[in-house]
Amino acid sequence: MIPEIISDCEDRMKKTVEAVDRELEAIRTGHAHVGLVDHVRVDYFGQMLPVNQLGTVSAPESRLLTIQPWDKTALSAIEKALQKSDIGVMPSNDGQMIRLNMPPLTEVRRKELIKMVAKRLEDGKIAVRNVRRDSQDHVKKLVVSKEASEDEQRKAQDTLQKLTDRYIAQIDAHGKAKEQELSEV
Repeated sequence: MIPEIISDCEDRMKKTVEAVDRELEAIRTGHAHVGLVDHVRVDYFGQMLPVNQLGTVSAPESRLLTIQPWDKTALSAIEKALQKSDIGVMPSNDGQMIRLNMPPLTEVRRKELIKMVAKRLEDGKIAVRNVRRDSQDHVKKLVVSKEASEDEQRKAQDTLQKLTDRYIAQIDAHGKAKEQELSEV
């Protein structure tokens, strides 16, 4: 029973790290990348859809992002959603596609984004620790119900702590890389 708990814990921690990575991708650096608009939802005929499900998102240049909708009627809805989003770039609509020109980041904006990265990293670490706590609680319940011994509990706690340390180190490494990317001028 304990190996299943540890396996489930590791899977949930991996998913947490992946979620943090997706959140970090959505933070704008000085360069254009398609992950920047992944979190933007568009009200399209009463349904909230991600931008990448309504058209082709591409980065033809390092500071330009283009969105070519498959349905031209979605153009204004995509533009409105981008204006309301927190990406910090105003879209330009030429009737065929939407262009997002990425201006270079100011020093003040870089510092704000680094603080945002730090907050998302801390949220990710808290989520990993919560997964560890839940798994430890499951193991404790097994000991109380006499399905596992206290020695097995200690071994499981050591294993869970090592997993936690490993995944928090991964989150830190991804955060340092993002901060480095934001610091580049």
